[in-house]
Amino acid sequence: MNLKQELQQLNDKLDKFRRKLVAAEQRGDDVIIAQFKREIAAVTKQIGSVKGQQTRLLNKQGSDIKGLSFHRALTKDEQADMGKLKKSVKGLVVIHPMTAIGREMGLKEVTGYAPAKF
Repeated sequence: MNLKQELQQLNDKLDKFRRKLVAAEQRGDDVIIAQFKREIAAVTKQIGSVKGQQTRLLNKQGSDIKGLSFHRALTKDEQADMGKLKKSVKGLVVIHPMTAIGREMGLKEVTGYAPAKF
């Protein structure tokens, strides 16, 4: 299971526990309230851990990509015919600023990274 799916499942669990906590509070069941508060705390801790793993993974990918020796912003024409560009440039990695890795790297425009000048 990848991190995205795991995070989604944990968020679903958290939502379910919160709904059950509200129902238990309406009934006034103190034992169940305490149980769900413990469950919510545990799941919240797990969510934080998974988000930390995602951040570390994105940082690693970003540093690997930034390690490529050449990068530049891509023109609109190059973006329109991405297949031709990728065939002509060996090892080209294109990062869009709205993807997770693009936001992590702080990009403002579509940028291509390659081991050689293109």
